[in-house]
Amino acid sequence: MSDGRATGGQHALRNSSADPAGTPEGRTVRVLLVDDDHMVLQGLELMLGAHPRIRVVSAVGSGEEAPAATLAHRPDVVLMDVRMHARDGIETTAVVKALPNPPKVLILTTFDFQDITVGAVRSGADGVLLKTTSPTDLTTAILEVAAGRSYYSPAPASHLTDVVRDDSRSARADGAARALQLLSPRERDTLVLLALGGTNDGIARRLHVSVGTVKSHISAAQAKLGVSSRTELAVLAERGGLLDQET
Repeated sequence: MSDGRATGGQHALRNSSADPAGTPEGRTVRVLLVDDDHMVLQGLELMLGAHPRIRVVSAVGSGEEAPAATLAHRPDVVLMDVRMHARDGIETTAVVKALPNPPKVLILTTFDFQDITVGAVRSGADGVLLKTTSPTDLTTAILEVAAGRSYYSPAPASHLTDVVRDDSRSARADGAARALQLLSPRERDTLVLLALGGTNDGIARRLHVSVGTVKSHISAAQAKLGVSSRTELAVLAERGGLLDQET
């Protein structure tokens, strides 16, 4: 942890801008430390022990010890290193979160990698902090997650934004592909040629049908897909992967 003052932006993706003392006034937040580096554990204990509202109830040196320590000491927050031997912090978080009445979990990482942030969130973590986070921001993060909010350092927060954007694109593509399954083979062929810029006359020649038949296929596709323009049909064809298929 750095010894600097809190820096701007450290509160990215917090669910509330309320005072970090969102837990009941005067309530002590119980913290369990999990890290396989003994020196790091000592440093964290000294740092957090100086805060009037934080109490370190236990410190363990491996992910394997964390579930038992959680059950024994009932912490409000587990401060979890991500890189540990045998069982890493992400796997350990999933185990801890599966316990009855699980605590909040803050992941600590040296590495600004997207897979760490995404893995941490999917395992149930309530926040991700870089180990360069200042002592002030670390204690704020602990109080925030104890109060039921999420807390991320700026770099991990940006990774989440990227993943949400990617997931949204993927969801749209999946939805378009499912919708296109409503079309008949000939309607799909028509849609591909339309998306490639074909006119009604050009599509008719390619498919060896009349212009009236092409118009009927287009109208049927619009009705089935719930759209009203050729442009919307073309977008759905591209998004749903029709242009990757041979006509």
